Amino acid sequence: MKANRWFSMLAAGCLLSGPAHAANEGDPHHTPAGFFDIHVCNWPDKPRFLMALFSTLRFDEVARVSVFAPGGAHVGDLDLARFRAFKTAQGQQKRAFIAHFDLPEKAVDGWYRAEVSLKDGCRVEARDYVIHHLMAQPTATQPAPGAGGVSASTELRWAPIPGAKYYEVFLRNDWDGIESTASGLLTESRYKPPKGMLQSGGEYVWRIHARDSDGNVLLGDFNHGSLSPEMRFTVK
Repeated sequence: MKANRWFSMLAAGCLLSGPAHAANEGDPHHTPAGFFDIHVCNWPDKPRFLMALFSTLRFDEVARVSVFAPGGAHVGDLDLARFRAFKTAQGQQKRAFIAHFDLPEKAVDGWYRAEVSLKDGCRVEARDYVIHHLMAQPTATQPAPGAGGVSASTELRWAPIPGAKYYEVFLRNDWDGIESTASGLLTESRYKPPKGMLQSGGEYVWRIHARDSDGNVLLGDFNHGSLSPEMRFTVK
């Protein structure tokens, strides 16, 4: 299948040129309006679900983002009042709209699509191929949940997860109230916190996110992933 058949623009007049889109031409997740991705998530204490994301520099122009399943059923719309704001490496303001959707009763593999309507009447379409799979959550974590007297030089470990190619650890000091520190993508099931991050007498919380890929023309950002429960330990 030729790349230019993977997605179609619903309004040819909306095909705006620009370095970001030009660099990803032929990738069905990218449109002149932004990037779309949807994947299957296995989180603790929650039935598996679909997480949809649309990130864009043109957030002030977006009127609606509607998501449809391979058979054409309407999965839902992204709530444009809920987003994460951040800056690109070039200092541009960007927003990521994120929504959780229940899996269809009879979920099938195939192309999910997002119809993005802009306030000027233009519409564009992006697609992401989803393979429905339940990735297991991490097991055999060390330190074990609730462990005490852990060394300040400890390495966090867990059993490799079948199908996972990347992991990311989120670690925070439970007393200082700041956001978790992210490890960045790891290719092995272990993480050594930077020297000085773990302090004597501190209480820490960590989580592990596993994923099957990191950017793919077919599967997007990633296709399926899992998240561990919060796990606590104290340092001696």
